Amino acid sequence: MYSRIGVAQALVLAFGASILVSSHTLLAREQGNKKPSLSLKASPAISFAPARIVLVAEVKGGANDFEDFYCPSVDWDWGDDTNSVADTDCEPYQAGKSEIKRRYTIEHHYKNAGSYKITLKLKKGTRIVGSANAQIQVRSGLTGE
Repeated sequence: MYSRIGVAQALVLAFGASILVSSHTLLAREQGNKKPSLSLKASPAISFAPARIVLVAEVKGGANDFEDFYCPSVDWDWGDDTNSVADTDCEPYQAGKSEIKRRYTIEHHYKNAGSYKITLKLKKGTRIVGSANAQIQVRSGLTGE
């Protein structure tokens, strides 16, 4: 009788462990398939002309090999009628091996006072796969602009 209880307990433990592993695997897959989010921070958010603004974009969440975010072109709209585009030459995408870039840092100079909406777009060809915005305020400085 003791051996039957031992076997029953072992079966219950094995079944419980398989449920735990299965739910853990499903959660990992769900997180891995989830699209990363993109945030953008401007520093300083308020400045005086002429202003030097540093932008930091962060890719949060999702799998490290999320294909749409692998090697995108990076398109900046500075809100002052200027744009910048950066393309990177990358190895071909390989699932489970290729890693997405998680941080983009750049600076931009504003000569004139004004309120500017900065937009970052990550693109694959012409398709936008992620975007984020930041608002800054540049006030008149020593040059009177």
